[in-house]
Amino acid sequence: MSDGGLPPAFLERARAAQDPSFVAAEPRHAATVALVRDAPGGMQVYLLRRVRGMAFAGGMHVFPGGSVDPADATAAIGWEGPEAAEWAGFFGTTEPMARSLVCAAVRETFEESGVLLAGSGGGLLDDVSTDEWEAERVGLEGREHSLSDLLARRGLVLRSDLLRPLAHWITPEVEPKRFDTRFFLARLPEGQVTRAAGTEADQRVWLRPGDALAQELTMLPPTKAVLTELSAYDTVDSALAAERPISPVLPKLLVDPDDRLVFLLPGDDGYPR
Repeated sequence: MSDGGLPPAFLERARAAQDPSFVAAEPRHAATVALVRDAPGGMQVYLLRRVRGMAFAGGMHVFPGGSVDPADATAAIGWEGPEAAEWAGFFGTTEPMARSLVCAAVRETFEESGVLLAGSGGGLLDDVSTDEWEAERVGLEGREHSLSDLLARRGLVLRSDLLRPLAHWITPEVEPKRFDTRFFLARLPEGQVTRAAGTEADQRVWLRPGDALAQELTMLPPTKAVLTELSAYDTVDSALAAERPISPVLPKLLVDPDDRLVFLLPGDDGYPR
């Protein structure tokens, strides 16, 4: 039981949430992907530092990800791997939402890291770092076309078999901007490279999960929790093979009698029913 290393502003929000008239914001569905690769010394994970001053998680190190877009819901997208029904079971949601979450995970990974989890004829894409592919990424980020449009035009399918369910976190009620986020795990496809893609990050690093934690990078609790879980694995294969029951985690930010911020997770003493 602690403040979770959160900025002082969270104490003010927690105080405001104690008012009986307080109404929590509705969380938006989102998807994020912990992209991993094998490296000398152990498995590494890809982290972005969001530009300071952004409305949500500014200055924080995060995984590539973002909100579900209406275009992610299309049933026309080419697909290979576990179907939406299986993903719905993993994350405890409906098939249409599961489809949207998987599509958002693949789209956001391409937009924010330049890595596209797609292929054709059972094979994977290799290098998508050319100027031609960068134009496709920019068009997708600018909503000039959808992921479905891009894949169909290129004769590709989304590869849901490259993803694994990892975690499910919901932003505390005290936050004005909230997300209901499903976390995915994915291996960096052979032949592809991450690159400085998009405008939302000012730093991009590959680090072993344990090293990221030891460096005390500025991160929100869900990112720390996922890195802690991933630090138990030395290789990508072992991380991908692990069975993980997924339950939603809704942290609580409360003010104790001494006017201190208390960060609670399900199972902690004092976590409200």
